[in-house]
Amino acid sequence: MIRVFNQYISVKSIILMALESVLIVLSLIVGARLRFWTDPVEFILYTRTSTFLLQAATVLIVLELCFYYNDLYDLAIVRIKGEQFARLAQALGAGCMLLGALYLLFPGLLVGRGVLMVAVALFSGAVALVRGLLDQVLEAAGYRKNVIILGNGELALTVAREFHLRGDLNFRVKGFVSSSPVVSGELFGRPILGDATRLVPIADENQAARIVIALEDQRGTLPVRDLVHLRVRGIAVEDANSVLAGLTGRVWLQAVRPSWFVYSGGFHRSGFTLLCKRSIDLAFSLAGLILFTPLMAAVAILIRLDSKGPVFYWQERVGLAGKVFRLLKFRSMRTDAEADNQPQWARKDDPRVTRVGRILRKFRLDELPQFVNVIRGEMSFVGPRPERPGFVEQLRERIPFYDERHSVRPGITGWAQVEFTYGSSIEDAYRKLEYDLFYLKSMSILFDLAIVFRTVRIVVRGHGGQ
Repeated sequence: MIRVFNQYISVKSIILMALESVLIVLSLIVGARLRFWTDPVEFILYTRTSTFLLQAATVLIVLELCFYYNDLYDLAIVRIKGEQFARLAQALGAGCMLLGALYLLFPGLLVGRGVLMVAVALFSGAVALVRGLLDQVLEAAGYRKNVIILGNGELALTVAREFHLRGDLNFRVKGFVSSSPVVSGELFGRPILGDATRLVPIADENQAARIVIALEDQRGTLPVRDLVHLRVRGIAVEDANSVLAGLTGRVWLQAVRPSWFVYSGGFHRSGFTLLCKRSIDLAFSLAGLILFTPLMAAVAILIRLDSKGPVFYWQERVGLAGKVFRLLKFRSMRTDAEADNQPQWARKDDPRVTRVGRILRKFRLDELPQFVNVIRGEMSFVGPRPERPGFVEQLRERIPFYDERHSVRPGITGWAQVEFTYGSSIEDAYRKLEYDLFYLKSMSILFDLAIVFRTVRIVVRGHGGQ
């Protein structure tokens, strides 16, 4: 297991991606060899050209993208073998259709003479075999790591539950160590192994690879000397808040202490990073305006035909440093949606949404005009979603650390948007803030690009707003 953008990433996912990339290329080569079985010279001439390399790279990129968009590398989602193979078939089918479309536009990319059909057949069998055997190979290699949780309260239970949900990481919670003398007991189906005075022998007996400190109150109960001893021996020691953030991609506000923000890593924001972020914002927004102008014109016509009222909708939102700005959107609701001038949360199957508006929200097309807000410097391409002033006043009073999300420019898309649904209540805003705080902790140019990449997947699959 490794960390990417402060999140735990399954090594198995990385191994699968690497193996399947190799298998795609090998399948093309073997497919060509079978096609030219009786003519080795023709095989050499066919494969040792820059054209074949470009063709193979195209097939590799298209198929890997289809695998990604079908969640085949998100093993926390796809854990049942039958579901994996069903998604594999869907991904290969989509990949072949995309390649067919590309070949119509760019005939020079075509892997012809029957080679592609043979390669896809070989690759399908090889991938099914690899995915079926990899778990057994990793198990035999001792890939699963043992975890001991120091604590037996609600926080410790939460950590154990999240480890269980992330079975793709191959961690095994062996049990809990109590901060007070406890002879026996069980929590979340795992035993209480003893108390903190026996932490070292408990770690040795259970071959622990990681100790997670999940004590609600550490004053006078933290076995510091033993933790230092174990850490120096190479056993990882982490606090529960960092572990939960790494497992879930959000900061657990119910468990986090203010000191965690002060002493934990992350929250770096150099001038160079901010300059690069602003440059990328301008480049993406200008390119977006140019690229999507025909689509935006079509959307404007549909809105005008569908319902009475303006095409665009200006709405006050709270941005950087708490300053209010006017956000530009395509109108997706009736003009009398807020006749009493009181802000209302969006809700599932909202009756105020027009027929065209429902489609716009589903594919997030109503947000395309916000490229203008980005160019004007009021927004970023990636960042926390800006809320309305009326909601912000309520949320400041109800949710701790809420104003911290205003320390950066709000975004058209963001970590909370790709990981959570549209906010429709204070409870949803609380959860979205947890993702926003994680974004602030992990903020970087590469993380922004990863969020944009995931946003494309959401838009393509129509998993937008209500």
